[in-house]
Amino acid sequence: MIVDAHQHFWDPATADYPWMTDELRRRYGPDDLAPLLNEHGVIGTIVVQARHSFDETRELLALAAATPFVLGIVGWVDLTGDVAGSLDGLVGVRHQVQDEADPSWLLRDDVQRGLAAVGEAGLVFDLLVREPQLPATVEMVRRNPGTKFVLDHVAKRPRDDGAWAEGVSALAELPNVTCKLSGLLTEFDPAGTAARALEWFGAERCMFGSDWPMCLLAGSYGDTLAVVGDDEDVLAGTAIRTYGLEVH
Repeated sequence: MIVDAHQHFWDPATADYPWMTDELRRRYGPDDLAPLLNEHGVIGTIVVQARHSFDETRELLALAAATPFVLGIVGWVDLTGDVAGSLDGLVGVRHQVQDEADPSWLLRDDVQRGLAAVGEAGLVFDLLVREPQLPATVEMVRRNPGTKFVLDHVAKRPRDDGAWAEGVSALAELPNVTCKLSGLLTEFDPAGTAARALEWFGAERCMFGSDWPMCLLAGSYGDTLAVVGDDEDVLAGTAIRTYGLEVH
């Protein structure tokens, strides 16, 4: 059994994605991904937000309702607004913290209130952070021991990885954090990063994510699976447990 815990859909003809490169500037939808899932025996996916827009979240929820292989949506909501009233239908929430100018953004009082609401609803918060945000991320997780967090892309390991290793290993010491072996093909040393994450978190707290279609910048869908190995927890069990997925 394989569950892809991290993939995206988008259409730049209908919405703006400021980070998007020309290589990816086309529509990617369920009809593009379905043949790849069938080829590799993937039974379902989690679709993750790609822009700060609640309109996108609503669109992804509607798409999930019409797409049998979509098991859950990690959407964007305004963490400084009415979070509790915006969570229906989601399995998790994500904000692109890596793009915030303030490396301590996660520790702001208004953000902390929003994160508390996510935790009270029993949902997961996906951490899209890089090395500069890791100290604040560790402190934020310590302040919210009852909330489940998932570290996306192993925090995008840089070549000069001393501070990164310190931050990620500190997160691994906190029992409410799991780690996505996702987005590795487009970052430094994919196989080495996966190995370090497995050493720190253990397979029971790591999960596979293709980061499709971003992964196509560096390889194929099959290449993303090859990086993570064949452990049952990594391929499906951790994602099912963490996000509370219903798999048939």
